[in-house]
Amino acid sequence: MDEENAVQTELSELERLGSAGAESGIHCLSIVGQIEGHTLLPANVKTTKYEHLMPLLAAIEESPEIRGLLILLNTVGGDIEAGLALAELIAGMKTPTASLVLGGGHSIGVPLAVAAQRSFIAPSAAMTLHPVRLSGVVIGVEQTYSYLRRVQDRITGFITAHAAIEEVRLRELMLRTGELAGDVGSVLEGPEAVSLGLIDALGTLSDALGWLHGQIAAGEK
Repeated sequence: MDEENAVQTELSELERLGSAGAESGIHCLSIVGQIEGHTLLPANVKTTKYEHLMPLLAAIEESPEIRGLLILLNTVGGDIEAGLALAELIAGMKTPTASLVLGGGHSIGVPLAVAAQRSFIAPSAAMTLHPVRLSGVVIGVEQTYSYLRRVQDRITGFITAHAAIEEVRLRELMLRTGELAGDVGSVLEGPEAVSLGLIDALGTLSDALGWLHGQIAAGEK
């Protein structure tokens, strides 16, 4: 029951913030920590519960008062399917959307960042790229490796469809060795993420809001 109350409090706070944001026409949505999917994470782990954000994104798209969506990202990975579900919803919105990476965009945070119509990254932020892995007991048969390749192709395909980075370069960065301790992958600081075409622009809160206001004004002409 305590967990249910915590979830309801979190959802109510999101709705309250959305109502306040509607006054300026821009809704601010934060996606932080691990993105929780169907598998529950420990209560002491800060999570974003995707099943609550999905209807909220649909409500934002349908709301006549909300004319722009600002997505603040600071992720540390999470459920692949949940992250892609949110990314697909964001990418399919007609409401102007801008993402801003703050701190870090780890793993599934990369598709979420590029899903917006315009992506920004703070100068002090970084993006972490690595291939798909499985935790726990894994059945080491051919179908398992085929499944992993297909999941990786889905993620890579989504990123390259919504960002300017080339697929060959993206895969090379994901499989790079010697940069992450005990892992494969790459950490891209803000300027490098922009120069590679992964993120659209280097910027802060005012830049993301300024772009959204510009899109809203252009749509009113």
